[in-house]
Amino acid sequence: MDACLRLLNDWQHGFPLCPSPFAALARDTGLTEEAVLRALREARDDGRLSRIGGVFAHGAGGDAVLVAMAVPAHRIDTVAEQVSAHPGVNHNYLREHHHNLWFVMTGADRDAVEAGVSALETATGLSALRLRLEKAYRIDLGFDLGGDTARRPMRRSTPLTSERPLLADELPLAQRVEEGLPLVAQPYGALARELGQSETSVTGRIAEWLAEGRLKRFGVVVRHHELGFDANAMTVFNVPDDRVDACGQWLAEQAGVTLAYRRSRAEGWPFNLYAMVHGTHRDAVLAVIERVTQAAGLSAVPREVLFSTRRFKQTGARRFRGWATATGHSPAVTPMQESEHAIAR
Repeated sequence: MDACLRLLNDWQHGFPLCPSPFAALARDTGLTEEAVLRALREARDDGRLSRIGGVFAHGAGGDAVLVAMAVPAHRIDTVAEQVSAHPGVNHNYLREHHHNLWFVMTGADRDAVEAGVSALETATGLSALRLRLEKAYRIDLGFDLGGDTARRPMRRSTPLTSERPLLADELPLAQRVEEGLPLVAQPYGALARELGQSETSVTGRIAEWLAEGRLKRFGVVVRHHELGFDANAMTVFNVPDDRVDACGQWLAEQAGVTLAYRRSRAEGWPFNLYAMVHGTHRDAVLAVIERVTQAAGLSAVPREVLFSTRRFKQTGARRFRGWATATGHSPAVTPMQESEHAIAR
C-alpha cells in the first residue's frame, strides 16, 4: 500500500489528538509533514477524501429517516433533482428495484423530518416509504481499503453511554468536527482560535466524546466510490420479529458487511433487517452477500438485493449544520444525518 493510500486507510480511526497531528502521520509514513498535507489536499481536491473529522452517534441529536420512492423511469432525473435540492437531504441514490430512489432526510427533530418528506411528496406527486432506524448492529464505514470488499472492522466503536444530546455550548465545536479539520499544520489550534477556546479544551472534548460513544469515530472520512469501491448493495430481509436481533448481531460480525441495522416496516415493504456490502466489483459483493446470508441463518427468509446504479447526491455527516427547509423555516437546533448508516455511501 503506497504512502498516500496509507494516509487515507490507516487513520480512519484514531486520528492523533495532539498539537501537530500531520507531523505524527509523517513520522509513521516516512514522509515530511508538508508532503502529508500536500497529499491530503490533493485527495480532498480530487474527491477521494471527504474530510478529516468526526462521525457522531445517532443519539447525539437531531433526527433522520431513510426514504424510498418508486419513480417512473422517464421521471428519474427530474425527481432526483427535486430531492437533491432539498437542504435536508444528504444522500440520494438510484437503486435496482421498483422502489428505486433512496435518500436520507434529516432535520432538527421528527416534525422537521416529516415536513421535509411531505414537501417532497407534494412536489413530486409521489408517495414515499419512511423507514425508521430501530436498532443498529454495526455502523462503521471506516473499513480496510486493501481488499475487494470490506474486511472485519478496523476498530470497535464505543457504545453510546448516554442518550443525552449534545448541549448548546457543545454545538459550535460539534459543527466544526463534522465539517472537518483544516488541512494546516496545527488544526486544533486553528479551531481553538476560531471558537475562543484553548487547544487542550478542543482536543479534550473530542476525546471525551469518543470515550462516551457520542463520536463513533474521529479520523479520515473517504469517498469509497472514488477509491474504487463503486459496487455497493443493500440487502433487505423480512425476518420474524423474535429472530431479527439475533440475526442482526450475526450479520454485524461477518467480514464484508459494512452496515447492519433494523428498520421499521412500511405498507408494501415487509423488510426489517438491512445489510450493506461495499466492494470493487459486483461479483465480489454478491459472494459476500451469499456467505453472510448463510452465516446469519437467513437463507430461508425473503430477501432482496438492491445495487446502487447512480449517485445523485452525497454529502458528509452534518448533524449540526444550519439549514432551511423547503418552506423557509430555519430550526433553532441544526439537523442530523444518519451518520454511517446513511444508505448512500
